[in-house]
Amino acid sequence: MSKRKGGDIMMAMFFAQRVILGKTKYIEVPSTLRPGVKEILVDSGLEFLSEEE
Repeated sequence: MSKRKGGDIMMAMFFAQRVILGKTKYIEVPSTLRPGVKEILVDSGLEFLSEEE
């Protein structure tokens, strides 16, 4: 995620937190942010939350 802009990183972190808390489903994350959100979830050991149902 090092090549992403600062705002993109912050938004990915925001959506990753919402996915972790169960407030947003991964499929509801904007498509442009999904790779960053998935990376955060994988790094957190929560890759199962990035499965698209």
